[in-house]
Amino acid sequence: MLDIAFAMAPPPEGSEGGGFLSLLPPMIMMFAIFYFILIRPQQKKQKEAIKMLDNLKEGDQVVTLSGIHGTIKKLKDDTVMLQIADNVRIKINRTSISKVSEGNA
Repeated sequence: MLDIAFAMAPPPEGSEGGGFLSLLPPMIMMFAIFYFILIRPQQKKQKEAIKMLDNLKEGDQVVTLSGIHGTIKKLKDDTVMLQIADNVRIKINRTSISKVSEGNA
């Protein structure tokens, strides 16, 4: 019962709650951690993907997001004609290419 009375008592003189300024440094640190762990690596990865898509050329062997391996036969602004087998070509969006592969398609 005595504990409840102490909990309900006002804080002693000289020990204020702190306010907004005491919360500012931890908030800045949290933002910095989120930036360097989450935001910055994602932006870097996105820039590399855009650069890879811009550097595509005919004859490149690529892998699509769905795992289809093929060779680029024609390039247009936003579409790619991809040969996946003899006499089998598919038309896909340029953004559907996940990586340029090193080996044979």
